[in-house]
Amino acid sequence: MGFTIAIAGKGGTGKTTIAALIIRLLKERKGVSVLGIDADPNSNLGELLGLKVKETIGNILDEVAAHPDKIPAAMTKDRFLEYRVQTIIQEDEGFDLLTMGRPEGPGCYCYVNNVLRNVMSRLIKDYDFVVIDNEAGLEHFSRKTTGSTNALVVISDATAAGLRAAERISELVEELKIKTKNKFLVINRRDEEIGKEKINNTGLNYIGRIPEDSQLTGISIENNSVFSLKKNTASLMALAGLLDKIITGGI
Repeated sequence: MGFTIAIAGKGGTGKTTIAALIIRLLKERKGVSVLGIDADPNSNLGELLGLKVKETIGNILDEVAAHPDKIPAAMTKDRFLEYRVQTIIQEDEGFDLLTMGRPEGPGCYCYVNNVLRNVMSRLIKDYDFVVIDNEAGLEHFSRKTTGSTNALVVISDATAAGLRAAERISELVEELKIKTKNKFLVINRRDEEIGKEKINNTGLNYIGRIPEDSQLTGISIENNSVFSLKKNTASLMALAGLLDKIITGGI
C-alpha cells in the first residue's frame, strides 16, 4: 500500500507548487515509485512538473457522454471509465501523473469524484508514494475526494484568512470522519515565526515553514518546471526537511 500525501489549503497559498516540489523530492529518492494526482479542476500540476497534459478524467467523461456507443458491450460504464483512466496516466522519468480536470458538458461533477476514488483505491497499491493536489478551499472535502490518507498537509500563508481556512479544513476532516493518520500545517512564504496561539487554533500539527524564495517565484513568472530549481534553493531545502517529518509522522 502506497504512502498517500494529500495537499490542501486556501487558494493562493502555493499548495500546487508545494505538491510539485514534493513530487520532485520523492523522485530524487532512489528506488521509489511516485504517482502525482492533480485533483484540482484548474489542472496546473502538470505544468509545474514540466508535462503537457493531453487527456484528463473530465475529457473521458465528456467523450463517453457524447459517444456512449463506444463502450464495449462486455463492459459496464464504470469498468470502461476505469480502463480509460488507466490509459491516460502520463509516465515520466521517476514519476507518473494522473490529471482529473473538469468535464465541460452537462452532468454531475460528483461522478468525476466517484470515478477518481475508485481508480485511486487501486492505483495506490501500485506506488510507493501518492501525492494528491486537491482543489483549493473546502468543497472537495465535502465530496470526500481525498479519501483515506497517511498525511494531510494543509498549506497556509501567514494571513488570518489563510489560518482560518486551515482551521476549517481541520474541523471538516473531523466532521466528515475522513481517515488520515496525521494532519500537518505548513506555513508558506514566511520568514518569521507566527504566534503559537494562532498555530494551535488550527488543530493541526505545525511542522515548519517555507521561506520566501525569489528563485521559486521566478519559475512561475518564466513558466518553468520545479525541476529547473537548483538543489540548494532555500525553499527546496526547507521542504526536504519537512517531507521527512511528513513521512515519519512529525518526528
